[in-house]
Amino acid sequence: MPGEGFHPFKGRVSKRFRESLAPDDAYLSYYDIRLTREDVDTLKNDWLTDNTIAFWEEYLEREELRKYPSSHIVLLRPSMAFMLMQTPDPLTLREALPNFTLTTHIFLPINDARNVSVAEGGSHWSLLLVSVIDGVAFHYDSMTLSNYNEARLATDKLGRLLGRPLRFMNLDDSPQQENSSDCGVYVCIQMRHLLLRRLLSANAREKVSMSMGGKLVDAVGGRKEMLRIIESFRKEGERRRSHDESRSSSPFPRKGEKSRTPPRIDGP
Repeated sequence: MPGEGFHPFKGRVSKRFRESLAPDDAYLSYYDIRLTREDVDTLKNDWLTDNTIAFWEEYLEREELRKYPSSHIVLLRPSMAFMLMQTPDPLTLREALPNFTLTTHIFLPINDARNVSVAEGGSHWSLLLVSVIDGVAFHYDSMTLSNYNEARLATDKLGRLLGRPLRFMNLDDSPQQENSSDCGVYVCIQMRHLLLRRLLSANAREKVSMSMGGKLVDAVGGRKEMLRIIESFRKEGERRRSHDESRSSSPFPRKGEKSRTPPRIDGP
């Protein structure tokens, strides 16, 4: 399921925030994604967890892609991408992965975690955008060449799944991060830009450039925007929960009683 699977940065982040939070406390349930307090705290100024990136993909699907019902673009979750990387024969994953028969483009967050049993094994995110219709995989790495081998491996395996070879293009002009913790934010911001400003807004006859050269990525602003979106959904979820509780047979919970379920968004 989206939002489940490995958490490459979880061990390291848990140590850093151990005194200020309970990492597994549920913070928001958004369709298929369950964000924890740790996911939200790391979004403020640290490495993004795979769960946070999965939330962003879910958000783009629910709030943006649904406006384009005729589009056939797939946003693979980090857990799916990792599963693809770790499975020797990708053809065995057909039932677990989406049906790519009509797919035109695939987005994959790439992580350099090689061992699923090592909680701190991963240290870097990058983005792979596969144009199925053109047979090209574009790699955007905010620390040039850091995830080159991983992205090539993912490209080869996707090509086997799609039944056609894919040409790999590592884009050397990708915007570069200025610290060691913004890679996941770069993935999210670039994913949205490429999806909304390039693919979904392009004229059918127009040749679309997939280069991000010259594009400025505001990582600080991106973090703040993602946090605002999460907080707005959390408030809406709390409002809905209060409304449901007021209509229930027990509108007044016992003193000190606290709901164990997080605020939830699963529809209009």
